[in-house]
Amino acid sequence: MKSRQAVRAIAGVLLCAAGLWLALPTPYKERTYIFNAEGCRLETTIVEKPGTAVQGSVVLFHGISANKKIMSYMARGLAEQGLRVYVPDLPGHGRTPRPFSPARAEQCGEALLRELLTRGAIDANRTILAGHSMGGAIAERVAARVAVAGLIAISPAPMRAAHGVTLEKLLFSDPPELPPNSLVMVGSRELQSMRGNAADLVALRNDATSKSLEIPGASHVSILFSSAAMRASQNWAAQVLHLSPAAALPSQRPLIGALAGFVGILLIAGPFLREVTGKNTGAEIAVTGTVISVPRLLLEFAAGSVVIVLLLRFWIPLRRIGLFHGDYLASFLLLLGAVLTLMHWSAERQALASSTRDLLAAAFAGLVLLLLATAWFDLTFYEAWLTTAKWARFPFLVAVVLPYYFAEEVLLGPVQIGKIGRRLALALTLRLISWGALMGGVLILHNGEILMGLLSVYMAVFNLIQRSGMDIVRTETGSAGAAALFGAILLAGFCLVIFPLT
Repeated sequence: MKSRQAVRAIAGVLLCAAGLWLALPTPYKERTYIFNAEGCRLETTIVEKPGTAVQGSVVLFHGISANKKIMSYMARGLAEQGLRVYVPDLPGHGRTPRPFSPARAEQCGEALLRELLTRGAIDANRTILAGHSMGGAIAERVAARVAVAGLIAISPAPMRAAHGVTLEKLLFSDPPELPPNSLVMVGSRELQSMRGNAADLVALRNDATSKSLEIPGASHVSILFSSAAMRASQNWAAQVLHLSPAAALPSQRPLIGALAGFVGILLIAGPFLREVTGKNTGAEIAVTGTVISVPRLLLEFAAGSVVIVLLLRFWIPLRRIGLFHGDYLASFLLLLGAVLTLMHWSAERQALASSTRDLLAAAFAGLVLLLLATAWFDLTFYEAWLTTAKWARFPFLVAVVLPYYFAEEVLLGPVQIGKIGRRLALALTLRLISWGALMGGVLILHNGEILMGLLSVYMAVFNLIQRSGMDIVRTETGSAGAAALFGAILLAGFCLVIFPLT
């Protein structure tokens, strides 16, 4: 067993080394500055290709819950044409301070454009505005007020209640007319609501200066790394700015390297957790598992989740923590944890006896893995490293979600040899039930918490990874408290990475 863990750890280290080799070298000149414009302090990266004469500019906006780092492939592809690309972190995202709201993001995006024009850093007649998702909508709205050469809107966020999109799901509800020389792209695998609203933008313009394009096989996020989308963007920039269309595509090596390194971290995580938490040879107190049946457990989670979603329609207790839609998720977990604790206090009280050593080991392991993962993504793919403002919220968030994870651990019962997979499946089923209730609040109650749906894929991947790690901690320590603390640390970090600060 130990030899297998050693092989996994070595393979993980090698993958991380290969990931660094693939991700870090870049032939582009990338400099980062802070622009102060009309009260907005935007950290902005300027991307250009060395040795190429600057023939125009692009101001490129990222989407909600994203940042300038994830736009690197698009920025580098446009830089291949001799364009200087300005990529800001919008308020509450990446390194730019809070507060975030869609309206403030739009205001700051326009302020940056006007500041660059005032300084003479860009020429409006040689500048293209571009953006993805929320950033695509912002680019369109700003271009409708400030005349520029052209627009590239990539999967722009809907601004009209049409094609199944209701008013509360809109970040912006007063769409301007699409400016001339606009390219609107969507992926063929995006929801019909996104594709329909994007097509409408060009149809309502109804002239030959604008174009709608569907990228085959692309989803809402993968379109940012699509060679077809990149080539279409390059061709549109060449057409609008009268440039040579024969630009090279940027390399996909950084993306491959980022993913390879992340897989390497996952391979390292298992052996690391087992080494840090150690094997507890003492008998674990078996509380539930023999006390509550699986059907009853499923029913309790379903009923509790539905009731709490109904309550949150009128009152979100953690609104003041300042996380855009993250306050809703944190409030949900706090209330569900409180309900489960009240219902099963006798069982949880028995499980409270955890050794200090187990708790410290779990906390140490959780923090190390959180720092390692965020550092890796920050270096290669996505600005995940927590800022001071986010670390200030971290202890509170851990305390808020800890009761839920402790209740979940107690109700799942001890890890039994030969039934680890079944236990994992049950835990993920419970979380799927809760997520279904959250989505019911979005789709049925129309509460407007759209990030619960937009981030569902990433939440699913996170839950699988986090839950697997919690099972290792529980197996090694025999402590429900240690496993819950480990899970709470990871979730608090995850929330602070993906939810913008308000």
